Amino acid sequence: MKAIILAGGLGTRLGSMTEKIPKPMVKINNKPIIWHIMSIYSKFGINDFIVALGYRGDIIKDYFKNYKEYSSNLKINLDSNKIEYIDYNPKNWNITLIDTGNDTMTGGRLKRLEKYIDDKDFLLTYGDGLSNVDIGELIKFHKSNSKIATVTAVRPKARFGELIIENKIVKSFKEKPNLDRGWINGGFFVFNRKIFQYIDNDSIDLEGE
Repeated sequence: MKAIILAGGLGTRLGSMTEKIPKPMVKINNKPIIWHIMSIYSKFGINDFIVALGYRGDIIKDYFKNYKEYSSNLKINLDSNKIEYIDYNPKNWNITLIDTGNDTMTGGRLKRLEKYIDDKDFLLTYGDGLSNVDIGELIKFHKSNSKIATVTAVRPKARFGELIIENKIVKSFKEKPNLDRGWINGGFFVFNRKIFQYIDNDSIDLEGE
């Protein structure tokens, strides 16, 4: 089964961090977010990826073209120009990188990848979100319900800490607890190929339409 990663957004919510690089290349623990996303899938045996590129897609291409160099320490002999890669940990990942346009909406990006997907079902996520989601259970749930689309749902955290006060005395202080009501898009999907019947063009917003 293939996993699609939508990696073409402008990343305006990350401010100056994404003026020169796309969101998926923002680093966590010295590794770009997209690497962490692929590692999540790989943990469950998913090693075939299709990356929908857009804004600064050239940087993502460059990273994977030169993955060995970016992921290793180096020992270089300046006389012979011989390079030795140290502590390199190769990944058995197959990565297809497709330019889907700078201004294409999420549904349009998916539609542009249709010809690269030959399985009945496939996975999809965004290039800027991490989760402890059990991908194996997600796939099993999707197949057991025989639906076109499955989406993970998560409880959002409150923006502020919560105080419980009785008679002017603070009895409880919960720092940004999970809300008891409401669910939000957790960002990890499973789709059946039938989804493509509902996407007409680049302007289709996958989440809204």
